[in-house]
Amino acid sequence: MSNALETNCRPFVPFNPKNKKHRTYYAEFMERGTWGRCPVRFIVPDDAGDLVTMIQRSLVNYYTAKEFDLDK
Repeated sequence: MSNALETNCRPFVPFNPKNKKHRTYYAEFMERGTWGRCPVRFIVPDDAGDLVTMIQRSLVNYYTAKEFDLDK
């Protein structure tokens, strides 16, 4: 990949449900139906299935742990 193209690409990041920006990006995707305005690209591990399913699972785990105080 050329340097010019590499510097203009959105960076790859792992989805972190604790990061409010990541949750906002997902909410915007759900509203618009596209990742077109998302400033990052989320990494999807091979065993995670597709991106949306991976994010949904991590959000369920995050909110369940938060509600039942499982982070301790």
